[in-house]
Amino acid sequence: MSSTPFAPPVSPTPAVARRVLTSGWETWRAALDGTADYWRGAIRRGATPFDIAGDVSRWWEATAVRREPTWASPNRVVMASDLVRLRDFDPECTDPVVPTLLFPPQAGHSSCIVDYSAEQSQVKTARAAGLTRLYSLDWVGATEATKHAGITDYLRFAERAVEHIGGPVNLVGDCQGGWLATIYAALHPEHVHTLTIAGAPIDFQAGAGAIHEYVRLLSPADMRFYEEVVRLGGGLLKGEFMLNGFITIKPENEIAKHLQLLNHIRDEEHVARHRAFEDWFKHTQDIPGDFYLWIVQRLFRDNALVRGELEIDGRRVDLRAIRCPVNLLAGATDHITPPAQVFALADAVSTPPEDIVRRVTSGGHLGLFMGREALRDHWPAILAGVYERSRPLSSPAVV
Repeated sequence: MSSTPFAPPVSPTPAVARRVLTSGWETWRAALDGTADYWRGAIRRGATPFDIAGDVSRWWEATAVRREPTWASPNRVVMASDLVRLRDFDPECTDPVVPTLLFPPQAGHSSCIVDYSAEQSQVKTARAAGLTRLYSLDWVGATEATKHAGITDYLRFAERAVEHIGGPVNLVGDCQGGWLATIYAALHPEHVHTLTIAGAPIDFQAGAGAIHEYVRLLSPADMRFYEEVVRLGGGLLKGEFMLNGFITIKPENEIAKHLQLLNHIRDEEHVARHRAFEDWFKHTQDIPGDFYLWIVQRLFRDNALVRGELEIDGRRVDLRAIRCPVNLLAGATDHITPPAQVFALADAVSTPPEDIVRRVTSGGHLGLFMGREALRDHWPAILAGVYERSRPLSSPAVV
């Protein structure tokens, strides 16, 4: 049994088979090219066996030692449960602006990706745009005590968070946080002033996403593979399983990244950047097993959200209930959530077309949340638009 939750449980489709073969070739090529680059550089600088041993030792330490990632901006936890914390980035702020609540990705990593560093931060970008009353959810790793938590538990915390903040609020959701924010907006449109999502699947079966290719292999009744993954995790989706799944989708990227580190092992700035990213990427947290199986079955397999067939606690999640301004950000080379999956929201809501913004970065999935291009060329414009609608003279959201 593979350790990745996205590996195929049955014979692969031709698309998946082509993806596996292509990744295998790209992985070997990345390994050969990276190794050759290192040895060429070593020969050019006249490296001795002692120098090379030192390089390898430093490289090994940089790849093996991981630290818990941290938030770049000062903040205070103002509410907490066993599943989620609410962080306030300026508890003393009384600026007359609609408050903004971030929903970070939830895929086995720390929520601080939205505040990755002083130079790469959605938090800092939002505050610079004038959205100074800023909050973020912070997902807590699941435990034995929370392994049976489900979608209603997360939505209830979101309701409590908005009540604490005082709505309506601007919602900004990335990836999994994006579809969760969208579900919340559909269930509570009166509490949402604007909705912004980035790299968030709404139509989970649009485009040619790598994860969708694997989930397509499920028959309507077959959840055995995913149930086995949860069983192996003791009722949890282990964070390392998710990590291995993401690496397996594009293994050549992992090889190239580490060989690039070896080639720049004497560049302290490069090593520091590598460490910071690996600390976030490799310091994993677990997800409740029941919640994970619900996601796979109802969202990925059944595509119930965009079809209007999703029910939570007896209430149908009707995306047409969303009438507020909507901003959509996608990555042109996003192999996790293709743009079509994000932009599907535009056709599902009741928001007037003139109040819907679509933007596309040239990068991939993670670049949407912490990439320099997205934070320089796209997020400032999106968040400035949110701010313009959030000043005191702005009209209230239509409900």
